Amino acid sequence: MSIKLFVGSISWDTTDEALKEHFSQAGEVISANVVTDRETGRSRGFGFVEFANDEDGKKAIDMFNEKELDGRKIFVNEARAKEEN
Repeated sequence: MSIKLFVGSISWDTTDEALKEHFSQAGEVISANVVTDRETGRSRGFGFVEFANDEDGKKAIDMFNEKELDGRKIFVNEARAKEEN
């Protein structure tokens, strides 16, 4: 069963590929994406990483939460389901 993580406070210079490469140290990454502004295409400072299994996702939280990536201290936790308006 896959697990999706929220990654907050990432550098505006961090790319999808860099995020995937960094988090793959913890296990098999299915997808990694930095959320961007629709109008400017600039990073909004957060993203999501999906792991193939829960164990790797939990390992990534332990490994990377409050650690540095591209010069910024990032925050990593399990993503919550999107709330309906």
